[in-house]
Amino acid sequence: MICKCLSLSISYAATIGGLTTIIGTSTSLIFLEHFKNRYPDAEVVNFGTWFVFSLPITVIVLFLTWVWLHWLFLGCNFRETCSLSKKKKTRQEELSERRIQEEYEKLGKMSYQEKVTVVFFILMTLLWFTREPGFVPGWESLFEKKGFRTDATVSVFLGFLLFLIPSKKPQFTCFGQNEKKEEDGPYLGGPMLTWQEFQKHMPWEIVVLVGGGYALAAGCKTSGLSTWIGRQMECLSSLPSWAVSLLACILVSAVTEFVSNPATITIFLPILCSLSEALHINPLYTLIPVTMCISFAVMLPVGNPPNAIVYNYGHCQIKDMVREHIPIA
Repeated sequence: MICKCLSLSISYAATIGGLTTIIGTSTSLIFLEHFKNRYPDAEVVNFGTWFVFSLPITVIVLFLTWVWLHWLFLGCNFRETCSLSKKKKTRQEELSERRIQEEYEKLGKMSYQEKVTVVFFILMTLLWFTREPGFVPGWESLFEKKGFRTDATVSVFLGFLLFLIPSKKPQFTCFGQNEKKEEDGPYLGGPMLTWQEFQKHMPWEIVVLVGGGYALAAGCKTSGLSTWIGRQMECLSSLPSWAVSLLACILVSAVTEFVSNPATITIFLPILCSLSEALHINPLYTLIPVTMCISFAVMLPVGNPPNAIVYNYGHCQIKDMVREHIPIA
């Protein structure tokens, strides 16, 4: 039961935490790219605005998920769990703490490669936040030509630097000659990132799927199919905007449990954009809730990558995921 609880907690936390930033899930990235292509003059969604919008949602959902999993697997003793008073530890708890401490000590000190990765991660986050803060001009104001000031610019630039920075700590003075040489990584003396590693870990199937989705969306718009579908749904014009958004969320939530998230959002985004335009509704009122609902596909292993990883780990079965997912949904 504890293994199931921890496995599901990791899966749900990875899914919920990914909603905090626009680059946290492929679903959010597809939504942002499609929205910018469809409405290039609407510069209202960026890294900062999405973070401010989604952070309260993720905190509330994460807390409710913790309460539900705690009640399901550990019972209703919330007072004992959250108590700060010291109590005598059982032998099992002492053995667990000792094992965790041993595993932590095996990690050793942070290596040069790990330090470089942390610095790049912090730098990338700062550049994303400061690109277009909103209340003050960001660094994107330094570039007048469009196409050189997007969030992808930061990712590509820092990723390119990883191909140049050596994976071995350089020695600039004679004082470091007596230090023990690090031998971490299969590419000793090469760059931090090699093309072989990039090809091995790059999810090319996602790239092809997303690119095909963009081509499909462009074809639907050029041929007029999306406009025709939107006109067929003009019968919903008598409903309020919140009801239209609710129906769209229910529809995509049912579909995405059996279809991958990128495929679901790629199919529904053009249709919902045309529907919003036909009903004279702000597209963000439907696109953002639908994007969030698609990202919450946690019922089956096929829903999202964290579910698939936890399912392959072996402690959780499909019936366990379905049973714990229903109240969360």
